[in-house]
Amino acid sequence: MARTVLIVEDEFDFADVVALNLRRAGFDTVAVRSGEAGVAEARHRKPDLVLLDLMLPDIMGTEVCRRLKSDPATRGIPVIMVTARGEEIDRVVGFELGADDYVVKPISMRELVLRVNAVLRRTSMAPGDLDAASVSVGPLRVDGPSHRAFVEEDEVNLTALEFRLLMVLLARRGRVLSREALLDQVWGLQAEVETRTVDTMMKRLRDKLGAAGRYLETVRGVGYRFSDQD
Repeated sequence: MARTVLIVEDEFDFADVVALNLRRAGFDTVAVRSGEAGVAEARHRKPDLVLLDLMLPDIMGTEVCRRLKSDPATRGIPVIMVTARGEEIDRVVGFELGADDYVVKPISMRELVLRVNAVLRRTSMAPGDLDAASVSVGPLRVDGPSHRAFVEEDEVNLTALEFRLLMVLLARRGRVLSREALLDQVWGLQAEVETRTVDTMMKRLRDKLGAAGRYLETVRGVGYRFSDQD
């Protein structure tokens, strides 16, 4: 069965070209022209991926992403932000909201299709065997199959990227991972985002994990690890 991509884009010509190229690549497509319509369609249709413009006529694409990633019904849907705004702060904000990739117009349709396929592969990959099991460390319990995390039995609301970061660290418990390695394994990026993006995400993850945040250790000058000491 063909996978479905929801295109949230108010530029008609660009949306039509994107839809045409995705259909040629074997995807089904649905296009809407506003943020509110994008949120509603994502909740109704549950697409495999959302291509999201930032500059929409009603609400910002960042707000659309925030709503999708904060709703349990849609937070597992990968989001690629597609925008003319390429400043680093825009990228950082997008990733902090849970976006899975960020591409800047103009972009070739071949590259865009490649990025869609790459994100779908990455978000379906399990880091190690953890996605097949539940893992408990002290007050922290992570359920891989349902992509849910609990601290002292209270569920923690994690974005898809935050959950993947936690899973990658858990899969390599006790081993130090550099910021560059985390960018590659979690975001799938080489040099498009500065390594301080990892620092920002780690701080947010520690704060959300509360009492379990102590397991996320900073190794100065090297990177981060999930402690193997309870």
